[in-house]
Amino acid sequence: MGDKTAIIKRLRRVEGQIKGIQKMVDEEKFCGDILIQVAAARAALNSVGGLVLENYMKNCLKDYLQGESEEAALDKLVDVMLKYTKQN
Repeated sequence: MGDKTAIIKRLRRVEGQIKGIQKMVDEEKFCGDILIQVAAARAALNSVGGLVLENYMKNCLKDYLQGESEEAALDKLVDVMLKYTKQN
């Protein structure tokens, strides 16, 4: 995987955000504040997804091209992108 350290660092940050949201819910903080933090965590996770997708397109796809037809590799890329964008 490309910049594994950067991805792990961002995921740990998201993990911290999620724990903070759990604490806010437990402490019955204002719903508007919780929703803002949920949106921030979602944006951070989408950013991580973008990094992984970029890595996939730049590096992992090269592996598929070895021993696989270009068409099959592109079909796999399209499949991955469709599944990823469905989640957003």
